[in-house]
Amino acid sequence: MKAKSDALREQVRKTSSAKKEGGSGRLPHAERRAQILETASDFFAENGLTGQTRMLADACGVSQRLLYRFFPTKQELVAEVYREEILGAFKAGWFVDLQNRNLSAEERFTAFYVDYLETTLTCKWLRLFLYASLSDASMAPDYITSIVTQLLEVLMREAAHEIGIDLPDDREAVHEMAWTLHGSISHYAIRRHIYKASWNVPEKQVVKMHVRMFLAGLGAMVEAYNAENS
Repeated sequence: MKAKSDALREQVRKTSSAKKEGGSGRLPHAERRAQILETASDFFAENGLTGQTRMLADACGVSQRLLYRFFPTKQELVAEVYREEILGAFKAGWFVDLQNRNLSAEERFTAFYVDYLETTLTCKWLRLFLYASLSDASMAPDYITSIVTQLLEVLMREAAHEIGIDLPDDREAVHEMAWTLHGSISHYAIRRHIYKASWNVPEKQVVKMHVRMFLAGLGAMVEAYNAENS
């Protein structure tokens, strides 16, 4: 994120200079709003959700007063960034692809997680999500409830169908089993982008490792759960 931070500081410098030179920087309403949102997402990913709106306004090249005309409160701006950058990064089409039984579960799961890593679990997305989780008690649970829980159920249903097993009736237990795959991929992304580690083995190869381990062990996982809870 250092490059992003440098770019943000350079943007603040340029917009400050433009103001001094008398440039109005006037844009159509929709364009200005989109520009504020894009800059805000970079700003909050770099500085956290506690970043000051004064600095954000400078980065956007607008006054705080104009910023609040588009977003009357900081909470509204943060909520819109969350909807656009966190929720909006998930492709609804993934659910369709994951249930295409013309391909093996390994092929489907691998393709999904490779794409998910490249388009959603990016450095920016992870930083925003982690900052949101620390600053707002509802954002992370909302994301899990609205998106991840459905994903976990699709993964388990498709894996169980391919292996030919029945899943336990306990929905929460089924979710925990799916987290053994989804959590491992998510933490892999954290290791890469936050810890700056795990860059030597090709990404697709790592994804295949986790997918194969999950599929190979699911039958034993379900059998052990049933034995312990019968």
